[in-house]
Amino acid sequence: MKSRRAKFVAGLTALVLVTAACGSDDSSSTDTDTPATTAAPATTAGGSDTTAAPAALEGTIVVSGSSTVEPISIAVAEEFAAVNPDVNISVDGPGTGDGFKLFCAGETDINDASSKVKPAQLEECAANGIEMIELKVGNDGITMMTNTANSAVECLSFEQIYALTGPESQGISSWAQANAVAAELGETGTLPDAPLSLVGPGEESGTFSSFVEIVIEEFNEDRGQDATTRPDYQASADDNIIIQGIQGSDTSLGWVGFAFAKEATDVKVLQVSEEAGGECVTPTDETIGNNTYPISRPLFIYVNKAKAESNAALAAFVDYYLSNDGIANVAEVGYVSLSDADLASLRDTWSTRTVFAG
Repeated sequence: MKSRRAKFVAGLTALVLVTAACGSDDSSSTDTDTPATTAAPATTAGGSDTTAAPAALEGTIVVSGSSTVEPISIAVAEEFAAVNPDVNISVDGPGTGDGFKLFCAGETDINDASSKVKPAQLEECAANGIEMIELKVGNDGITMMTNTANSAVECLSFEQIYALTGPESQGISSWAQANAVAAELGETGTLPDAPLSLVGPGEESGTFSSFVEIVIEEFNEDRGQDATTRPDYQASADDNIIIQGIQGSDTSLGWVGFAFAKEATDVKVLQVSEEAGGECVTPTDETIGNNTYPISRPLFIYVNKAKAESNAALAAFVDYYLSNDGIANVAEVGYVSLSDADLASLRDTWSTRTVFAG
Protein backbone atom coordinates (compact mmCIF):
# COMPACT_ATOMS: atom_id res chain seq x y z
CA MET A 1 0.00 0.00 0.00
CA LYS A 2 2.99 2.25 -0.50
CA SER A 3 1.29 3.90 -3.49
CA ARG A 4 -1.63 4.89 -1.29
CA ARG A 5 0.71 6.71 1.09
CA ALA A 6 2.35 8.54 -1.78
CA LYS A 7 -1.07 9.56 -3.03
CA PHE A 8 -1.93 11.18 0.32
CA VAL A 9 1.30 13.13 0.51
CA ALA A 10 1.09 14.23 -3.11
CA GLY A 11 -2.05 16.15 -2.26
CA LEU A 12 -5.15 14.08 -1.66
CA THR A 13 -8.22 16.31 -1.59
CA ALA A 14 -9.08 17.49 1.90
CA LEU A 15 -12.64 16.20 1.85
CA VAL A 16 -13.03 12.54 0.96
CA LEU A 17 -16.48 11.02 0.67
CA VAL A 18 -16.47 7.26 0.79
CA THR A 19 -19.28 4.76 0.95
CA ALA A 20 -19.09 1.66 2.92
CA ALA A 21 -20.51 -1.97 2.58
CA CYS A 22 -22.85 -4.42 4.25
CA GLY A 23 -22.11 -5.40 7.79
CA SER A 24 -23.70 -6.97 10.78
CA ASP A 25 -25.50 -4.73 13.27
CA ASP A 26 -23.56 -6.63 15.90
CA SER A 27 -20.29 -4.71 16.40
CA SER A 28 -17.31 -6.93 15.69
CA SER A 29 -14.55 -7.53 18.21
CA THR A 30 -11.64 -5.11 18.19
CA ASP A 31 -9.41 -8.09 17.42
CA THR A 32 -11.10 -8.90 14.12
CA ASP A 33 -9.06 -8.61 10.97
CA THR A 34 -11.78 -7.79 8.44
CA PRO A 35 -14.74 -5.39 8.27
CA ALA A 36 -18.14 -6.71 9.29
CA THR A 37 -20.05 -8.39 6.47
CA THR A 38 -23.61 -9.62 6.16
CA ALA A 39 -23.89 -13.17 7.50
CA ALA A 40 -25.47 -15.87 5.35
CA PRO A 41 -28.90 -17.00 6.60
CA ALA A 42 -29.03 -20.18 8.65
CA THR A 43 -30.64 -23.22 7.01
CA THR A 44 -32.49 -26.31 8.21
CA ALA A 45 -31.43 -29.82 7.33
CA GLY A 46 -33.69 -29.58 4.30
CA GLY A 47 -32.02 -26.39 3.16
CA SER A 48 -34.75 -23.82 3.90
CA ASP A 49 -33.92 -20.52 5.58
CA THR A 50 -34.74 -20.33 9.27
CA THR A 51 -33.60 -16.75 9.93
CA ALA A 52 -33.22 -13.66 7.82
CA ALA A 53 -29.77 -12.16 7.22
CA PRO A 54 -28.85 -9.36 9.63
CA ALA A 55 -29.73 -5.91 8.37
CA ALA A 56 -26.95 -4.22 6.45
CA LEU A 57 -25.10 -1.38 8.11
CA GLU A 58 -26.25 2.00 6.94
CA GLY A 59 -25.96 5.59 8.05
CA THR A 60 -23.44 8.42 8.10
CA ILE A 61 -20.06 8.85 9.82
CA VAL A 62 -18.32 12.22 9.94
CA VAL A 63 -14.61 12.41 10.77
CA SER A 64 -12.69 15.68 10.97
CA GLY A 65 -9.65 17.20 12.67
CA SER A 66 -5.93 16.67 12.24
CA SER A 67 -4.39 16.73 8.78
CA THR A 68 -1.63 14.55 10.25
CA VAL A 69 -4.01 11.77 11.29
CA GLU A 70 -6.25 12.27 8.24
CA PRO A 71 -4.33 9.82 5.99
CA ILE A 72 -4.81 7.03 8.54
CA SER A 73 -8.54 7.66 8.81
CA ILE A 74 -8.90 7.87 5.03
CA ALA A 75 -7.10 4.54 4.60
CA VAL A 76 -9.31 2.88 7.21
CA ALA A 77 -12.43 4.40 5.63
CA GLU A 78 -11.45 3.12 2.18
CA GLU A 79 -11.08 -0.42 3.48
CA PHE A 80 -14.29 -0.26 5.49
CA ALA A 81 -15.99 1.11 2.36
CA ALA A 82 -15.03 -1.94 0.36
CA VAL A 83 -17.63 -4.04 2.20
CA ASN A 84 -20.04 -1.45 3.62
CA PRO A 85 -21.53 0.52 0.69
CA ASP A 86 -24.59 1.74 2.58
CA VAL A 87 -22.59 3.83 5.04
CA ASN A 88 -21.56 7.32 3.97
CA ILE A 89 -18.23 8.36 5.52
CA SER A 90 -16.63 11.78 5.21
CA VAL A 91 -13.07 12.50 6.32
CA ASP A 92 -11.35 15.87 6.22
CA GLY A 93 -8.41 17.54 7.93
CA PRO A 94 -8.83 21.24 8.78
CA GLY A 95 -6.60 20.84 11.84
CA THR A 96 -6.97 19.41 15.34
CA GLY A 97 -8.22 22.65 16.89
CA ASP A 98 -10.78 23.40 14.20
CA GLY A 99 -11.85 19.77 14.35
CA PHE A 100 -12.52 19.98 18.09
CA LYS A 101 -14.76 23.01 17.52
CA LEU A 102 -16.93 20.86 15.26
CA PHE A 103 -16.70 17.84 17.56
CA CYS A 104 -17.68 19.78 20.67
CA ALA A 105 -20.60 21.31 18.77
CA GLY A 106 -21.83 17.79 18.03
CA GLU A 107 -21.28 18.17 14.29
CA THR A 108 -18.82 15.27 13.92
CA ASP A 109 -18.57 11.72 15.23
CA ILE A 110 -14.78 11.41 15.45
CA ASN A 111 -12.07 14.02 15.85
CA ASP A 112 -8.62 13.10 14.56
CA ALA A 113 -5.98 14.74 16.75
CA SER A 114 -2.23 15.08 16.56
CA SER A 115 -2.14 16.61 20.05
CA LYS A 116 -3.96 15.65 23.22
CA VAL A 117 -7.29 17.35 23.89
CA LYS A 118 -6.78 20.57 25.85
CA PRO A 119 -8.65 21.32 29.10
CA ALA A 120 -10.57 24.16 27.41
CA GLN A 121 -11.68 21.83 24.61
CA LEU A 122 -12.71 19.18 27.12
CA GLU A 123 -14.71 21.78 29.05
CA GLU A 124 -16.40 22.99 25.87
CA CYS A 125 -17.46 19.45 25.00
CA ALA A 126 -18.69 18.83 28.55
CA ALA A 127 -20.73 22.03 28.49
CA ASN A 128 -22.49 20.69 25.40
CA GLY A 129 -23.09 17.31 27.00
CA ILE A 130 -20.56 15.50 24.82
CA GLU A 131 -18.54 12.67 26.34
CA MET A 132 -15.47 11.54 24.43
CA ILE A 133 -13.50 8.32 24.27
CA GLU A 134 -9.78 8.99 23.76
CA LEU A 135 -8.02 6.39 21.61
CA LYS A 136 -4.29 6.61 20.97
CA VAL A 137 -3.79 4.99 17.56
CA GLY A 138 -0.13 5.59 16.74
CA ASN A 139 3.07 7.54 17.24
CA ASP A 140 4.62 10.39 15.29
CA GLY A 141 7.71 12.54 15.35
CA ILE A 142 7.53 16.20 14.39
CA THR A 143 10.23 16.35 11.75
CA MET A 144 12.43 19.42 11.26
CA MET A 145 13.50 19.87 7.66
CA THR A 146 15.43 22.18 5.38
CA ASN A 147 16.17 22.17 1.68
CA THR A 148 18.67 19.62 0.37
CA ALA A 149 20.79 22.55 -0.83
CA ASN A 150 21.37 23.68 2.76
CA SER A 151 24.61 21.84 3.55
CA ALA A 152 25.45 24.10 6.50
CA VAL A 153 22.85 22.64 8.87
CA GLU A 154 22.65 18.99 9.94
CA CYS A 155 21.37 19.09 13.52
CA LEU A 156 19.43 21.58 15.62
CA SER A 157 19.23 21.71 19.41
CA PHE A 158 16.04 22.73 21.19
CA GLU A 159 17.84 25.97 22.07
CA GLN A 160 18.44 26.72 18.40
CA ILE A 161 14.94 25.74 17.35
CA TYR A 162 13.51 28.08 19.99
CA ALA A 163 15.83 30.87 18.88
CA LEU A 164 14.73 30.41 15.26
CA THR A 165 11.00 29.86 15.75
CA GLY A 166 10.06 31.11 19.23
CA PRO A 167 8.36 34.35 20.25
CA GLU A 168 11.68 36.20 20.63
CA SER A 169 12.66 35.56 17.01
CA GLN A 170 9.99 37.73 15.41
CA GLY A 171 11.54 39.81 12.67
CA ILE A 172 14.80 37.91 12.22
CA SER A 173 15.46 37.08 8.60
CA SER A 174 18.65 35.01 8.74
CA TRP A 175 19.73 31.87 10.56
CA ALA A 176 22.69 33.68 12.12
CA GLN A 177 20.45 36.26 13.80
CA ALA A 178 19.19 33.47 16.07
CA ASN A 179 22.66 32.80 17.47
CA ALA A 180 22.40 35.49 20.17
CA VAL A 181 19.29 34.00 21.84
CA ALA A 182 20.62 30.47 21.39
CA ALA A 183 23.87 31.48 23.12
CA GLU A 184 21.93 32.94 26.04
CA LEU A 185 20.30 29.52 26.41
CA GLY A 186 23.67 27.75 26.52
CA GLU A 187 24.21 26.83 22.86
CA THR A 188 27.84 27.10 21.75
CA GLY A 189 27.32 26.12 18.13
CA THR A 190 26.62 28.71 15.46
CA LEU A 191 24.01 28.86 12.75
CA PRO A 192 25.01 29.94 9.23
CA ASP A 193 24.79 33.46 7.83
CA ALA A 194 22.07 32.62 5.32
CA PRO A 195 18.53 33.85 4.63
CA LEU A 196 15.86 32.19 6.77
CA SER A 197 12.66 31.14 5.03
CA LEU A 198 10.39 29.71 7.71
CA VAL A 199 7.28 27.63 7.02
CA GLY A 200 5.22 25.51 9.42
CA PRO A 201 1.78 24.61 10.78
CA GLY A 202 -0.74 27.27 11.78
CA GLU A 203 -2.36 27.65 15.18
CA GLU A 204 -5.34 25.48 14.19
CA SER A 205 -3.00 22.51 13.81
CA GLY A 206 -2.29 19.89 16.45
CA THR A 207 1.27 19.81 15.12
CA PHE A 208 1.57 23.48 16.09
CA SER A 209 0.27 22.73 19.60
CA SER A 210 2.59 19.76 20.05
CA PHE A 211 5.58 21.73 18.79
CA VAL A 212 4.87 24.52 21.27
CA GLU A 213 4.35 22.10 24.17
CA ILE A 214 7.48 20.06 23.47
CA VAL A 215 9.97 22.70 22.31
CA ILE A 216 8.83 26.26 23.01
CA GLU A 217 7.60 25.62 26.56
CA GLU A 218 11.08 24.44 27.51
CA PHE A 219 12.14 28.10 27.52
CA ASN A 220 9.40 30.69 27.16
CA GLU A 221 8.27 30.98 30.79
CA ASP A 222 11.79 31.48 32.16
CA ARG A 223 12.34 34.18 29.55
CA GLY A 224 9.04 35.96 30.24
CA GLN A 225 7.52 35.05 26.88
CA ASP A 226 4.17 33.65 25.78
CA ALA A 227 3.90 29.96 24.96
CA THR A 228 3.69 30.35 21.21
CA THR A 229 5.83 30.65 18.11
CA ARG A 230 6.81 33.81 16.29
CA PRO A 231 3.83 34.96 14.22
CA ASP A 232 5.75 36.04 11.11
CA TYR A 233 6.22 32.87 9.09
CA GLN A 234 4.36 31.11 6.29
CA ALA A 235 1.75 29.07 8.14
CA SER A 236 -0.56 26.38 6.78
CA ALA A 237 -2.72 23.53 8.07
CA ASP A 238 -1.77 21.57 4.94
CA ASP A 239 1.43 19.55 5.34
CA ASN A 240 1.89 19.39 1.58
CA ILE A 241 1.97 23.19 1.34
CA ILE A 242 4.55 23.31 4.13
CA ILE A 243 6.73 20.84 2.23
CA GLN A 244 6.37 22.91 -0.93
CA GLY A 245 7.57 25.93 1.02
CA ILE A 246 10.64 24.01 2.22
CA GLN A 247 11.34 22.88 -1.33
CA GLY A 248 11.01 26.44 -2.61
CA SER A 249 13.94 27.99 -0.71
CA ASP A 250 17.54 26.77 -0.51
CA THR A 251 17.85 27.82 3.14
CA SER A 252 14.36 27.08 4.39
CA LEU A 253 13.28 25.64 7.74
CA GLY A 254 10.00 23.88 8.40
CA TRP A 255 8.35 21.08 10.30
CA VAL A 256 5.65 18.48 9.59
CA GLY A 257 4.57 15.02 10.71
CA PHE A 258 6.91 12.09 10.10
CA ALA A 259 4.85 10.35 7.40
CA PHE A 260 4.78 13.44 5.20
CA ALA A 261 8.50 14.03 5.70
CA LYS A 262 9.36 10.46 4.72
CA GLU A 263 7.57 10.81 1.39
CA ALA A 264 8.84 14.30 0.54
CA THR A 265 11.53 14.90 -2.07
CA ASP A 266 14.10 17.71 -2.28
CA VAL A 267 14.07 18.16 1.49
CA LYS A 268 16.65 17.27 4.11
CA VAL A 269 15.52 15.80 7.42
CA LEU A 270 17.46 17.36 10.29
CA GLN A 271 18.65 15.62 13.41
CA VAL A 272 17.48 17.09 16.72
CA SER A 273 19.20 17.37 20.10
CA GLU A 274 17.11 17.94 23.21
CA GLU A 275 19.82 20.12 24.72
CA ALA A 276 22.85 22.10 23.65
CA GLY A 277 25.77 19.74 23.11
CA GLY A 278 23.50 16.70 23.44
CA GLU A 279 23.10 13.71 21.16
CA CYS A 280 21.70 14.47 17.73
CA VAL A 281 18.90 12.01 16.94
CA THR A 282 17.38 11.26 13.54
CA PRO A 283 13.62 10.62 13.44
CA THR A 284 13.04 6.96 12.51
CA ASP A 285 10.42 4.33 13.29
CA GLU A 286 12.67 3.08 16.09
CA THR A 287 13.58 6.42 17.68
CA ILE A 288 9.99 7.64 17.55
CA GLY A 289 8.63 4.33 18.86
CA ASN A 290 10.96 4.36 21.88
CA ASN A 291 10.69 8.15 22.38
CA THR A 292 14.42 8.77 22.01
CA TYR A 293 13.67 11.22 19.20
CA PRO A 294 13.08 14.43 21.20
CA ILE A 295 9.97 15.64 19.32
CA SER A 296 7.99 12.40 19.45
CA ARG A 297 4.25 12.54 20.15
CA PRO A 298 1.14 10.32 20.19
CA LEU A 299 -1.66 10.41 17.60
CA PHE A 300 -5.31 10.10 18.66
CA ILE A 301 -8.86 9.71 17.54
CA TYR A 302 -11.62 10.98 19.85
CA VAL A 303 -15.03 9.29 19.53
CA ASN A 304 -18.36 10.77 20.60
CA LYS A 305 -19.58 8.13 23.09
CA ALA A 306 -23.31 8.78 22.70
CA LYS A 307 -23.11 8.68 18.92
CA ALA A 308 -21.16 5.41 19.04
CA GLU A 309 -23.93 3.93 21.17
CA SER A 310 -26.72 5.12 18.87
CA ASN A 311 -25.03 4.57 15.49
CA ALA A 312 -24.16 0.94 14.80
CA ALA A 313 -22.19 1.93 11.73
CA LEU A 314 -19.96 4.25 13.76
CA ALA A 315 -19.30 1.54 16.36
CA ALA A 316 -18.45 -0.95 13.62
CA PHE A 317 -16.14 1.57 11.95
CA VAL A 318 -14.18 2.11 15.17
CA ASP A 319 -14.12 -1.67 15.72
CA TYR A 320 -12.48 -2.00 12.32
CA TYR A 321 -10.15 0.95 12.92
CA LEU A 322 -8.73 -0.89 15.97
CA SER A 323 -8.65 -4.34 14.37
CA ASN A 324 -5.38 -5.82 13.15
CA ASP A 325 -6.12 -4.85 9.56
CA GLY A 326 -7.39 -1.38 10.42
CA ILE A 327 -4.61 -0.36 12.79
CA ALA A 328 -2.02 -1.62 10.28
CA ASN A 329 -2.76 1.52 8.28
CA VAL A 330 -0.82 3.56 10.85
CA ALA A 331 2.41 2.04 9.54
CA GLU A 332 1.14 1.77 5.97
CA VAL A 333 0.77 5.54 5.66
CA GLY A 334 4.14 6.16 7.30
CA TYR A 335 3.65 6.62 11.04
CA VAL A 336 4.85 4.39 13.88
CA SER A 337 2.76 1.53 15.26
CA LEU A 338 1.79 1.13 18.89
CA SER A 339 3.50 -1.39 21.13
CA ASP A 340 1.57 -4.59 21.88
CA ALA A 341 0.86 -3.30 25.39
CA ASP A 342 -0.44 0.05 24.13
CA LEU A 343 -2.60 -1.70 21.55
CA ALA A 344 -4.12 -3.98 24.19
CA SER A 345 -4.84 -0.95 26.40
CA LEU A 346 -6.38 0.90 23.47
CA ARG A 347 -8.74 -1.95 22.66
CA ASP A 348 -9.75 -2.27 26.31
CA THR A 349 -10.57 1.45 26.48
CA TRP A 350 -12.82 1.10 23.44
CA SER A 351 -14.49 -2.18 24.46
CA THR A 352 -15.43 -0.70 27.85
CA ARG A 353 -16.36 2.65 26.25
CA THR A 354 -14.26 4.40 28.89
CA VAL A 355 -14.94 8.16 28.86
CA PHE A 356 -11.93 10.47 28.93
CA ALA A 357 -12.25 12.94 31.79
CA GLY A 358 -8.88 14.68 31.58
